Amino acid sequence: MEELLNWMEYIEDARQAKKVRHKLKDILVIVLFATLANADDWVEMELFAKEYQDFLRKYIELKNGIPSHDTLNRVMGMVSQEVLQQLYSKWQELLNRDEGEALKKIICIDGKTMRSNKRKEGKPSHIVSAWSREDGFCLGQKAVEEKSNEITAIPKLLEKIQIKGQIVTIDAMGTQKEIAETIRKKRADYVLAVKGNQATLYEDLKLYFQDAEVQEEIKKKRGYSRTVEKAHGQIEKREYYQTEEIGWLQGKKEWKGIKSIGMEKKTLQDEKGEREEYRYYISSLKTEAESFRRAVRGHWSIESMHWHLDVTFREDANHTIDKQAAQNLNIIRKWSLSILKMMEISKPGLSMRKKRFAIGLSPIKYLEQILSV
Repeated sequence: MEELLNWMEYIEDARQAKKVRHKLKDILVIVLFATLANADDWVEMELFAKEYQDFLRKYIELKNGIPSHDTLNRVMGMVSQEVLQQLYSKWQELLNRDEGEALKKIICIDGKTMRSNKRKEGKPSHIVSAWSREDGFCLGQKAVEEKSNEITAIPKLLEKIQIKGQIVTIDAMGTQKEIAETIRKKRADYVLAVKGNQATLYEDLKLYFQDAEVQEEIKKKRGYSRTVEKAHGQIEKREYYQTEEIGWLQGKKEWKGIKSIGMEKKTLQDEKGEREEYRYYISSLKTEAESFRRAVRGHWSIESMHWHLDVTFREDANHTIDKQAAQNLNIIRKWSLSILKMMEISKPGLSMRKKRFAIGLSPIKYLEQILSV
């Protein structure tokens, strides 16, 4: 981590040099360290920096003292999101430089609204993120333009990130022909959820997989896998069906690279009885039940990340109005979440929220532990 702090010295600062009182590196380090140490807003970040300025001076200059909370907010509203994402990516590269690529990684794409980031009649920021399930790391994000939606933002995000050789998963809103084509052009595979927004396709898949003979045939051809888990006081049985028998599928030529279709059947059993849920997918993968299962089940990881932004980092309670500053804080939180996931803080088994709490109690001890990685 200290190697990355040194690299921060060379970040281009777009501010007018004559008006700069606080180095950009100083601002970024304060915001990142304070976020890890359980600070959620600009005032708390300033208080953290004032309380631990002797510790901070080991790593940053602070030539003109501690920046005010207004300065932290203003400067973070001027930092390029691309630069901040490069920093985050550089950190991940430093961690992974000795790792191999044994499995295709699952790249999950989904959007989240920052509900407190709203001006009067305007809309709050809505961020589409690309989350690597295996790395626990955000590859990139794209803010949805005010008068647009995720369908236009997803292709722009895909163009910004490296997905070659990986498997991209997207929920039903992103199941669009143009998006499938973009993924294939970048030489990646896709597993796309199908719901009512693709009504004809959805009904075709639903009718096909309801056939008991079809299910039995898939099992014989090794396009089937299942898992049984106990969670939240109930038994969850998940069955995955995948087949390349798609010659009958209407409009299949319109979906670039489609090779298979699939279904997840989830059976939930608790004290109230048993119920079933079904989800349907199209994919560029050939029949390989384990890869299909990993992709379908793995998509939950981005939903988990969004949950942590709200619960662990209280994102929806942050009232930063400047959209650039709010979106940069979103990157800092994802970075902090990645750090918390890999670090053992205080004792094994702590939740992410309690890890933040523990760092806030002893920031010098735990931040130095993080910096030594």
